[in-house]
Amino acid sequence: VQLQACGGGLVRAGNSLRLSCANSGRTFSNYFMGWFRQSPGKERTFVAAINWSGGRTYYTDDVKGRFTITISRDNAGNTVYLQMNSLKAEDTADYYCAAGDGYIYTSLVGYKYWGQGTLVTVSS
Repeated sequence: VQLQACGGGLVRAGNSLRLSCANSGRTFSNYFMGWFRQSPGKERTFVAAINWSGGRTYYTDDVKGRFTITISRDNAGNTVYLQMNSLKAEDTADYYCAAGDGYIYTSLVGYKYWGQGTLVTVSS
């Protein structure tokens, strides 16, 4: 599994940004992908997750109604997206995509593979 995240940047509060994370490696049964974020001096926390089929999604309360996670699949692998609308200054963080299997979607321990972070900065 090789995860490559991109799409971060500087935006004004209230605007939108879309992150993407491509997996060019293998997938496996019970495969799912997620996004976490980490601000300086703080722990990495769960943002959103989606299962392989896209039929199940999970969000932390802070982003419900504003963020949407989706997944696409093709012969080269799969890509997970995080559409972030109505961004707030408190959404500023490094965002990390991750992949795992099993059934623990909303915790760090459920993920085996991690991509590099992509920085999102929201100016107020």
